[in-house]
Amino acid sequence: MNTQFTNPPKPTYVNVIAWMTLASGIVNIIWGLILTGSVILGTFGFGLVCAPLTILPTALGIFEVIYAAKLLSNPPQRVQPSPTLAVLEIVTALFGNFFSVVVGILALVFYNDLTVRDYFARLNGAEPLVPVPPASPTPIVDATPTPEEPPLPGEEPPRA
Repeated sequence: MNTQFTNPPKPTYVNVIAWMTLASGIVNIIWGLILTGSVILGTFGFGLVCAPLTILPTALGIFEVIYAAKLLSNPPQRVQPSPTLAVLEIVTALFGNFFSVVVGILALVFYNDLTVRDYFARLNGAEPLVPVPPASPTPIVDATPTPEEPPLPGEEPPRA
């Protein structure tokens, strides 16, 4: 069976998004564990109350790794673009992880590429996106003749 028609070829930007998301996920997992450990150990156990806040990068990292695995799978799985993950990567600036901020910004830029949007549309069974050319600015010419204004009282009509 020829799978070339059922599985659209993966654009380069989709592979870049997948590898960046995987790297960001691994960094977020490690960063979240280090942050959680330092809060708990740095406060002699009293920071356990704040630990749920520091676990958030770890949870995001797990979701990123799962999403990247779906993007990298062969044959590709049906998956939607995830700008939510990209925005959450940008939010990790609150936790001091600026690597994920860069990855999130780049992912949002790549999601807006026409080939990436077309790939996700074909992967999920939708029609490919076709750019609509802008309308040409042609003037509208009215072919009906305009009636001449009647002369004012006391004026002579114009002579032809």
